[in-house]
Amino acid sequence: MNSQSDDTSRFQTAGEEARRSFDQARHYFDRVGDRADPYLKKARGTAAQGGRWLAARTPGGQRTLWTILGLILLVLFVWALIPASTTTGRGGFGANGPQPVAVAIAQKGDIDITLNGLGTVTPLATVTVRPQVSGQLMRIAFQEGQIVRAGDLLAEIDPRSFRAALDQARGQLARDSASLTNARLDLKRLQALYAASATSQQTLDTQAALVKQDEGVVMSDTANVESASINLGYTRVIAPVSGRVGIRQVDVGNFVSAGQTTGIVVVTQLQPMSVMFTVPEDNIGDIVARIATGDELTVDAYDRSQAVKLASGRLAAVDTQIDTTTGTVKLRAMFGNENGELFPNQFVNVRLLVNTLHDQVVIPAAAIQRGAEGTFVFVVKADHTTVMRTVSLGQQQGERVAIVKGLNAGETVVTDGGDRLRDGAEVTIPSGQKVDATVKPAENATAIPASAQYGRRGGNFGLRRKLTPDECTKVQAMSQEDRGAWMKEHREEVMKRPDQPGGGCRFGGGGGGGFRMRGGGPPG
Repeated sequence: MNSQSDDTSRFQTAGEEARRSFDQARHYFDRVGDRADPYLKKARGTAAQGGRWLAARTPGGQRTLWTILGLILLVLFVWALIPASTTTGRGGFGANGPQPVAVAIAQKGDIDITLNGLGTVTPLATVTVRPQVSGQLMRIAFQEGQIVRAGDLLAEIDPRSFRAALDQARGQLARDSASLTNARLDLKRLQALYAASATSQQTLDTQAALVKQDEGVVMSDTANVESASINLGYTRVIAPVSGRVGIRQVDVGNFVSAGQTTGIVVVTQLQPMSVMFTVPEDNIGDIVARIATGDELTVDAYDRSQAVKLASGRLAAVDTQIDTTTGTVKLRAMFGNENGELFPNQFVNVRLLVNTLHDQVVIPAAAIQRGAEGTFVFVVKADHTTVMRTVSLGQQQGERVAIVKGLNAGETVVTDGGDRLRDGAEVTIPSGQKVDATVKPAENATAIPASAQYGRRGGNFGLRRKLTPDECTKVQAMSQEDRGAWMKEHREEVMKRPDQPGGGCRFGGGGGGGFRMRGGGPPG
């Protein structure tokens, strides 16, 4: 019934347009009739002669000629009315016969709730190795770019002066140790004499003080020996952390000093590796709540184009303050980096898995259509006809979107070719995929009203009927992608207008997808 009423409305509109065109033509010929009268008389005479000549040679005479002329005019009139329905069948939407479409089956699955952020690969340790003693650099024990372990020898400074200082400290310690031993023996003898009342208390106390003095000297000498030993050890420059050494900054033979600004080399720890990134302050509550439960949040690092996954790790720390200038919070994620996928100071895109929703009805995002009634899908029934059904969207993960309301798992939806469909349209599935007839529609499913469907026929049917001739010309020159973007941007404004005389624009015939004015004439 809706299709018949639509055809009747189009015939009435086309008839009114034809009458207006006829009246305009009549007024025009009335105005120019006087000037064209001599030419018209001559044309009538020529036509009359031609008519009599043709009637004399045609069976049936003038009656046959008028019958043929009437039929031609009738065909032209019908052709002017029909293109709105027939050419659209050839051009794409609402085509006669089943429309080929691609489909997908709604399935139960999991949807990940993720947060995206921009991060920088930050090593846990970056050490500039500087000399701690002064001397001539005798040897470099590493290759630039080499992986080293903590404690490995990197360079060696001339140790001879430091070895001599150590020997000197040891000799001083030996001499003072001998003096201490002698003082202690003297103290024992004086203690025996004092017990026999053979010496004074003063002599005994003086010897006891001498022993303590020698003990202090020995302790000082021991410290000097340790200091000299440490300095000698500093002549062997070792790696403070495990990692990769960079380009050496000092060559062999140069004199280096303790605390100099220029180091010998920089060692960067690569395993494990951390990534510093930020998230909006509005999302920090969900993250902290998950951490409080003891859950470990997964973090994935992607390259600049977000096309290649570099590594997977875990969230290690959340900063204690919000940056008031940006409204973000810093987080640190840890990665094993066993294969060296992450390079220090590398820019990465971070994807933090906050939660996972289970048992969701999931369909491809390409199946989602949008119109005045909101989001909807075309559901294919067992008889290969379609139903336009509104749906409520949930979380989206990549090319998959969860359906909260309006669809059951197992139902078949159109993913490609929906722009050519309307409610009740018959479709064919070239892939041969079967439609499960046992799946029942969702209890909360809502079909789109017929009044809203008419305004959407072919995706933009209602909109095209409201375009001006200038807009038709402009849209006709666009590519298919630009045309769709233009319609999406101006849909709300154009749909408020009344329909244009003659039916606005329509798709051109032959499946070309172009625009032209309805009724067969050129725009304008």
